[in-house]
Amino acid sequence: MLKRIDLGRNYRNHKSEYLKAIEEVCEETAFSGGKYADRFQEEFAAYIGTAAASAVDNGTSALQLAMLALGIGEGDEVIVPANTYIATAWGPTYTGATPVFADCTPDTWQIDPTDVERRITKKTKAIIGVHLYGQPFDFHAIREIADRYGLYVVEDCAQSHGARYKGLMTGSLGDLGCFSFYPGKNLYAFGEGGCVTSNHQPYIDAIHIFKNQGCEVRYYHDVVGYNMRMEGIQGAVLSVSLKYLDEWTRRRQELSWRYLREITNPLFGMQAHPEDTEPVFHLFVATVPEPEDFLAYMEAKGIECNRHYPVPCHLQKAYAHLGYQKGDCPHAEYLAEHCVTLPMFPEMTDQEAALVIEACNEYQTGKH
Repeated sequence: MLKRIDLGRNYRNHKSEYLKAIEEVCEETAFSGGKYADRFQEEFAAYIGTAAASAVDNGTSALQLAMLALGIGEGDEVIVPANTYIATAWGPTYTGATPVFADCTPDTWQIDPTDVERRITKKTKAIIGVHLYGQPFDFHAIREIADRYGLYVVEDCAQSHGARYKGLMTGSLGDLGCFSFYPGKNLYAFGEGGCVTSNHQPYIDAIHIFKNQGCEVRYYHDVVGYNMRMEGIQGAVLSVSLKYLDEWTRRRQELSWRYLREITNPLFGMQAHPEDTEPVFHLFVATVPEPEDFLAYMEAKGIECNRHYPVPCHLQKAYAHLGYQKGDCPHAEYLAEHCVTLPMFPEMTDQEAALVIEACNEYQTGKH
């Protein structure tokens, strides 16, 4: 079975480096925060091209801490895409704010600036755009709207490590960028990990305090804080992987552009990639008329596929109290109903890519 993603190949390719990095942390017992987490956050800020970064325990915490750093809380509204992983909405929810869901565009599948502006109220404080599947959203359009209404723009970069918008790295564009290093991301930890990037040092300073039990000086708690530090082992592992990220990205791009060129079956709908962006293809998502039928067909071919994401955020049970109905975000709903995710990881061989392409081109809608 060809897996949708095979992390074991990456581990075996770099096993000695990973184990050496882990051993160094163990020898120094620098397990919670500390030297190796601090080193990684400095390296990552330099990679993204921001003035500073704060390494945290996971990407969901990164979003929550970004909201706290901006002073967003009870009574505020934050516009987020309906077409994203649910953690994007958790960030404002955890601080007491209300997520307001906006539709995506029918071509790039990213947050729709026109729909965003329609949903702005006097309570709106920020817009979170998601560079979904590794494709940058139209940042300048969102920034222009935000500036007219006096709003913050936060980038959810959980799937866009190394992606570029008009030549600039995602995570360096907005007021804050929020990254996840969950296993399977383009840059991932051996467990959980996250980071917030910014060119505004005061925001990062605030996050350093919030994530560290509200302390700037140990045992002196200035604010109600959280235990959201990155673990030392994760920092050390990420420092190893960061050296290879550009290489892995080039391979993802090579494979994905091949999919886009060679999957010619008219049953497949593909995401658009504007020329002023450089996507990194965290996921390769397409649409088909009958997703479950397609998944069964591919499984019979020995190819694992799955779905990202079969229920849009505004229709999730967790947010039923907000009163959204089917039809409120039609493009996001269409994607949720028709999405399929093909195998995509840097260690895929050309032969495996050819098998996926051949299977997709031979697919016909029917009961498999």
